[in-house]
Amino acid sequence: MAQHMKDRVIALAGPRKSAEMSKLVEKMGGTPLICPAQGTVFLDDEELRAAIAAWVADPPEWAIFTTGIGLEAIFDMAEQMELLEAMLGVLESTQIAARGYKTVNAMKKRGLVPVARDDDGSTAGLIRAMADCELDHKRVILQLHGESAPQLVSWLESKGAAVRTILPYKHIPPQEEDLERLVSNIVAGSVDAVAFTSAPQFRFLTDYAESKGQLAALLDAFAGPVVASAVGKVTAQALREAGIERIVVPEEERMGAMMVTLGRYFAGEPDRQRQA
Repeated sequence: MAQHMKDRVIALAGPRKSAEMSKLVEKMGGTPLICPAQGTVFLDDEELRAAIAAWVADPPEWAIFTTGIGLEAIFDMAEQMELLEAMLGVLESTQIAARGYKTVNAMKKRGLVPVARDDDGSTAGLIRAMADCELDHKRVILQLHGESAPQLVSWLESKGAAVRTILPYKHIPPQEEDLERLVSNIVAGSVDAVAFTSAPQFRFLTDYAESKGQLAALLDAFAGPVVASAVGKVTAQALREAGIERIVVPEEERMGAMMVTLGRYFAGEPDRQRQA
């Protein structure tokens, strides 16, 4: 494999598959630095069961799905509760909007087709797709993945919708020492890039930096010596909303593709020197 990351230090913010990603960085000549900016992701069984029971008992007019893994978790739990058939019956008469191809694929397996879907995998794309939908005085259930979506909720409410969220998975904050190490390395310019595999990782990072009075320095580093890399458009959107403009994003939303794309980015900057 081409040594596109030779002498580069790449911070890995994702806890999942960090060993595999580290090997890929090393094969390209780089040095991986594992600094998880996200803790464990777990299924909240009790909350999910209650939400599904309420959903089937009193169906809303709209359902909005934002992640394939979250939708699969809902279907799996409904099946455990012996409510899957009832839920699918409800969804067949519900207006459905979806974000992301994985979400649409999860729906397709159950014979469901969205009436609106994004054009680019982002929340902004989903909002564009729903711009002409009638939402005034409509009840909407919004499936999230471990964190809130204030932009989407605010837009739905501005259209007159009554929004109820369902979060199959929840993110646990990472260890503070991991965040401290990542922030200090970014601010010092001791890493060449940070690879983010989810939006919560970046939000945990910036929340911690802000609490320590280092948010401005962190964002300055991303505008200077440190490159931000995002696994996909949703993650990249979280970075852009914070004002980060230089983001390396692969065409294919895969961790391996992200590292290869980042390596190619560095290969196009042969004279760039990491600032100490």
